[in-house]
Amino acid sequence: MSEHPFLDKSFNIPWSALTPEQARIDIRYAIEQAQAELENICAVQEPTYENTFGAMDEPVVDFNRAWTCLGHLMSVMDSPALREAFNELLPEVIRFSSSITLNPRLYAVLKRAAEMPWVAELSPVKQRYIAETLADFREQGADLSEEDKARFTELSMQLAEASREFGEHVLDSTNAWEYVTSDPAELAGLPASARENARQDALAKGYGTEEEPQWRFTLQFTSIQPVLTYADNAALRERVWRAIGTKGTGAYDNAPLIKRILHLRDELARMFGYSCISDSVLHRRMAGTGARALAFIDDLHDKVKPAFLKEQEAIRRFAEQATGTSIPTMAPWDVAYWNEKQRKALYDFDTEELRPYFPMDKVMEGMFSIYAGLYGIAFTQRPTVCLKSGESCPEGKVEVWHPEVLYYDVHDTETGEHLGSFYTDWYPRDSKRAGAWMNALINGRAVSPGRPRRPHLALMCGNLSKPLGDKPALLTHDEVETIFHEFGHLLHQILSNVEVSSLGGCNVAWDFVELPSQINENWTWEREALNRFARHWQTGEPIPAPLLDKMMAARNYGAASFFMRQLSFGKIDLELHMHTASYVDRDVEEVDREVLADYRIPLTETGSSMLRAFSHIFDGGYESGYYSYKWAEMLEADAFSRFAAEGIFNSATGRDFRRCILSQGNSRPAAELYRDFMHRDPDPTAMLRRCGIL
Repeated sequence: MSEHPFLDKSFNIPWSALTPEQARIDIRYAIEQAQAELENICAVQEPTYENTFGAMDEPVVDFNRAWTCLGHLMSVMDSPALREAFNELLPEVIRFSSSITLNPRLYAVLKRAAEMPWVAELSPVKQRYIAETLADFREQGADLSEEDKARFTELSMQLAEASREFGEHVLDSTNAWEYVTSDPAELAGLPASARENARQDALAKGYGTEEEPQWRFTLQFTSIQPVLTYADNAALRERVWRAIGTKGTGAYDNAPLIKRILHLRDELARMFGYSCISDSVLHRRMAGTGARALAFIDDLHDKVKPAFLKEQEAIRRFAEQATGTSIPTMAPWDVAYWNEKQRKALYDFDTEELRPYFPMDKVMEGMFSIYAGLYGIAFTQRPTVCLKSGESCPEGKVEVWHPEVLYYDVHDTETGEHLGSFYTDWYPRDSKRAGAWMNALINGRAVSPGRPRRPHLALMCGNLSKPLGDKPALLTHDEVETIFHEFGHLLHQILSNVEVSSLGGCNVAWDFVELPSQINENWTWEREALNRFARHWQTGEPIPAPLLDKMMAARNYGAASFFMRQLSFGKIDLELHMHTASYVDRDVEEVDREVLADYRIPLTETGSSMLRAFSHIFDGGYESGYYSYKWAEMLEADAFSRFAAEGIFNSATGRDFRRCILSQGNSRPAAELYRDFMHRDPDPTAMLRRCGIL
C-alpha cells in the first residue's frame, strides 16, 4: 500500500485506506506536488506544446483524483470525521485551485505558447484544448488586477463554503425527521412493497419486532413517494407533506445561505463585466445567454400551459366525483393521490403491478445487453470486497466502499481494449445524499503518439427500492428510467476517446451533457427493449401484453404536469440568477410564489419553498443550468427519432452515436457534434409531439 493512498497510482481505489486523517496528509501533499510541476511550466523559456499545454493536463490529475474521492465519500458515507477533514481542507483547496489561473507567470507562458507557429500544426483537438484552456483562465480571473484577483479568491472560498453548508443542511434536515407508527390502519392503500420497506426500516432502527411490527417513514424519496401517491389516510399524507417542508428550515435554515450564495455569485459575475450571473455562466454553452435560455423556458411554458391546466382541472373534478364533495381548491398532499386514482380509473393501470417485472439484476443485465450490441462493447462484473482499515484486498477482488457496491469492467469487443470500469451503489442509507448521479473518478484519454490509453473509472449512485427479505430489489418503472439515465452519463464517460483528458468524458457544455443520459430513457418505453430485461423475478415471464398495453397507453398521462414541473425549476433558477437584485433580499417563500405563480395551480397551502432544498442549483453546479434538462430533452427526442426510424437495436446507428457523440467529449463544439449525427440542427417539435402536447 502506498504511503499516500489517496494518490495511489493503482487503477482501483483502496477505499478502506482513505481515512479522514489520511486525506489531510495526501491532499496537502498532492497540492505541493502539483505546485512544483506548475512552477516548472512557469520557468519555460522556449515553449513547446509538450512543456506548456501538454504539461498542464497532468499536474492536477493526482490532486483531482484525491479530492474527488474525498468528496465522493462525503456523498455516500458521510460522517462527522469526514466532514471535519473536508471542511478543514476546503479553504486550502480553493486557494490552490484559484492560484493556478491567477498565476501571472503561468498565464504569460501559456499565452506566449498559444502564439507560436507550431500551434497551426497541432491536431484540431489540441488546438481546441489551447483555446479552451485560455478561456478557462480568463473566466477564472487571469486578466483581473491583483486587487481583484485577491477578491476573486476570497469570493470563491466563501461561495464554496456556503454551498457546502447548504448541502449539509439538506442532508441533516432530511435525516432529522422520522415517523414511526404501530397502527396498521394508517397504512391503508400503501403497496405491499412500501409497507414491507417501512417495517424493515423500523426493525433496523430498533422499532417493533417480528411479532409486533412497527413502520418507519423518512424523507427518503423511496419512503415518502408511496405515501403521497397511495396512502388512503389523508392525515398520513399531510404529515409527510409537512415534513418535506422542514428540509432546509429551522436549525438547518437555508434561506440565509441562499441569499449569501446569490450575492457572492452576483459579485463574481459583475467582476467579469457581466450584467447577470446567467450570462456569466452560459456564454460558452449552447444557449449562449440567460435571455435565450429564459426565452426557451417561457416559450415551452406557453405551449404546455393549456394542457397543464386541463390535466389539473381533471384531477380536481375526479376527486370531487369520487368523494361526492365540493373541492374548489385541492390540498397539496391530495394532488398526487388523486392523480394516481384517476390514472387507475382511466387506464385500469397500477404502476405497482410492474414491480415484479423489474428486478434490479435483470434490469442491469438487459441494459448491458442493449448497449453492448449498439456500441460494440462488453461488460464484465468483478468480485468485490468491503474492507476495514488495515485489511488487505484479496487477489482477484476489487475493493469497494460499502458491501452493496458492485463493480464492472468495460471492453471494446472489436479491439479488446479496456475502455474503463465503474462502481454502482443503488440503495439509500442515512449517510448518503439524496438523488441519483454519475461521477468520474479517473478521466481517461485516448491512445496518442508515445502515450497508451488511460481507461476511465466512474461510478453510478442512486436511492432506489432496496431488496426486502428474500426478494431482490423490485423497481418501479421510474426507477428503471433513472438507472438508464445515469447509465447514459456513464457511457458518455467510459466511451470518451479524446487524446486530451480534460476535454474528454462529460466535460462538455452543460446544456449538452444531459443528451446521452436522457436519450437512454427511451429504451425503457420500447416493447422490444422491455422484452430483454422486464422479466418476472420468480417466473422469468415477460410483462403480459395487456399490462404492457396499459403502461403504454398511460405513458403520457400527466405529461403536461410533469413538463410544467421541470419548467418551473428552470424558470426560478434563471430568474434568480438573471434578476438577482429583484429577489435576493426578499423572503424565499414570497419569491417562490411570485416567480412560479403561472407555473402552478392554486392549492389550499403552499408550504416552504422548494428553493430551501434545491441542491442542484445551490450545491450541485446547475446554477443557471436547470433549463438544460429540457434543452437536452429537445435534443434527445429529436436524436432518438433516428433510432426509431432505423431500428432501436441498429448497430450501425449505435456506432454512429458512439462515434459522433459519446466518444467526442468536448473535442468539438456541441452543435457540430449534433449535426454530425443528425445531419441538421435539432427540431424542438419532436419533444412536444412525443409528450402528446402537439
